[in-house]
Amino acid sequence: MKAAVYTRYGSPDVIEVTEVEKPTPKADEVLIKIRSASINAYDWHLLRAKPFFTRALSGLFKPNNPILGADISGVIESVGDAVTRWKPEDKVYGCLESCGKGGLATGGFAEYVCAKESVLIAKPADMSFVEAAALPMAAVTALQGLRNDGKLKAGQHVLINGASGGVGTFAVQIAKALGAEVTGVCSTAAVAVVRSLGADHVIDYTREDFADNGQRYDLILDIAANRFVSDYRGSLKPEGRCVVIGFSDISHLMNVSLFGGKSVTILMADNTLGGDLASVNELFEAGKLKPVIDSYYPLDEVAAAINHVETGHPKGKVIIEITGS
Repeated sequence: MKAAVYTRYGSPDVIEVTEVEKPTPKADEVLIKIRSASINAYDWHLLRAKPFFTRALSGLFKPNNPILGADISGVIESVGDAVTRWKPEDKVYGCLESCGKGGLATGGFAEYVCAKESVLIAKPADMSFVEAAALPMAAVTALQGLRNDGKLKAGQHVLINGASGGVGTFAVQIAKALGAEVTGVCSTAAVAVVRSLGADHVIDYTREDFADNGQRYDLILDIAANRFVSDYRGSLKPEGRCVVIGFSDISHLMNVSLFGGKSVTILMADNTLGGDLASVNELFEAGKLKPVIDSYYPLDEVAAAINHVETGHPKGKVIIEITGS
């Protein structure tokens, strides 16, 4: 089978699309013929081993799994002897492995992949393979950040910093579905996109700093992860909370870890929870959640796609089309 392989850490230039052995499912796994995959910031962080301590899980000197890609959709080709939930020809999607608890999600930028049956969910008939591949990591991260860690309630006011990216476009829609008043922060070029998703207010960060405008929020969801605790606290209501999606660098991580307390926390998402994927399906089928697709790339151009996610500020998700959608 064909796969996008990297045998050393570095820039997207180290990726080579080549022939590798087709995987065989273990007893609790299924073999999936991948139709579409999507790229997350997570992928270029793994590619560059940034921050450095990610090597403790991904491999100290070289990647343990040389195929990137967490989010996939496709058709089950065969199942292991212990699999009970799925059968060949089932159409599924999911995040390949646990990203927050117990492993690294890899293997999706290829024509085939093996996955544990528990991390998959059935693709609704009215959802395309492209839409399905866009959902798992980004939509579940947004859901957990708002509902679980953020404890967002109807009528509350949430600020979403980084509202036009993969997680951000889902977060705007999920927050509206939860009944919140939503302010999105994005660049000038993305204002129309964020507003079209239902945001009540949009702040263009090139013209206005949310930390200086005097507004106070019940919840800040910081996907850009580029502010310090003092900025968050100055923009929160007395009982407000801030949930940070990851961190921009080690100094930011240390600042939040040391000074955030209970009100400013970093989300450790588990993107393979079946119940949360089911919630995503329900929102999609109710017409309350729709992936925003920035661009499409073939498998042969995975390197260019990852470079675009890292440097191009895409609006929504970047899709790898593997065997059609």
